[in-house]
Amino acid sequence: MSQPARPPIPQTEWVVQSDFDGTISQRDVTDSLLRSFGMPGWRFLESAWAQGQIGSRECLSGQVALLDMSAADLHAHLDSVAIDAGFAQFVDVAQALGVQVQVVSDGLDHAIQHVLARHGLGNLEVIANRLVQVSERRWRVEFPWGSARCERASGNCKCERLAARQSWRQRVLYVGDGVSDFCVSGRADFVLAKDRLIAHCVEQGIAHAAFQSFAQAGHLLRTTVQERSVV
Repeated sequence: MSQPARPPIPQTEWVVQSDFDGTISQRDVTDSLLRSFGMPGWRFLESAWAQGQIGSRECLSGQVALLDMSAADLHAHLDSVAIDAGFAQFVDVAQALGVQVQVVSDGLDHAIQHVLARHGLGNLEVIANRLVQVSERRWRVEFPWGSARCERASGNCKCERLAARQSWRQRVLYVGDGVSDFCVSGRADFVLAKDRLIAHCVEQGIAHAAFQSFAQAGHLLRTTVQERSVV
């Protein structure tokens, strides 16, 4: 498995790691692709994952194999995917503070990169599962960030991505919204939570701030960096 190079000495001790689907994007991109182009069987895999019978890696691998779409179909669909209108401003705030923003997702790298590039954010580092076209209308997914130690059997172990930055003596501000963020949120130095992740952080006593859109998150980022940094 490839590993990212150690980053240059940061201007601050903080790094942002953000989920993509439902957090940055306004809908789950993989689910939307399956609804548009998935052959029969993908909902069965989704149900098995939701019931804890299989991990997300097995689920995603099977679902991607059931996608019936051309590259043109894929890109036309991705061109319709909207992101949170405040996310670009959030990135601007982070850059002004010297804080790197990473997109860490258990989704599909090509889809995420395409959507971000459409919104002028193609320079952001994306760590996600690798989508590979194998024929005109068939696809597979590879897992360069998978881990046998992952408690959720995820394609991309977010906990290991977070631990890597903490091992470089950085503090991680994690941003997320749902079930795939539950495990990693308990290991972050601070969490910006929306939707289902808010209740989880409250129930588990995880240090967090709730937000509904990235228009609010820039202020929360600035406050976190200014008030929670080690002097």
